[in-house]
Amino acid sequence: MKKQCYFSQNNINHIDYKDVEVLKKFVNPHGRMIASKYSGVSARHQRKLALAIKRARFMGLLPYIAR
Repeated sequence: MKKQCYFSQNNINHIDYKDVEVLKKFVNPHGRMIASKYSGVSARHQRKLALAIKRARFMGLLPYIAR
């Protein structure tokens, strides 16, 4: 059974880089982004999610790597 997209399911259109709690769900314990294959996020939302995670990292809200 295929996973449902988290953002489509919860009717979220804009993925905000400041919403760290949502972004953390799609980052593994090492600080890497989880592939859409495993997270079940649609391709369109995965692109927006990647951009949001990269922006959050640049702003210092998320770590690039976890120790």
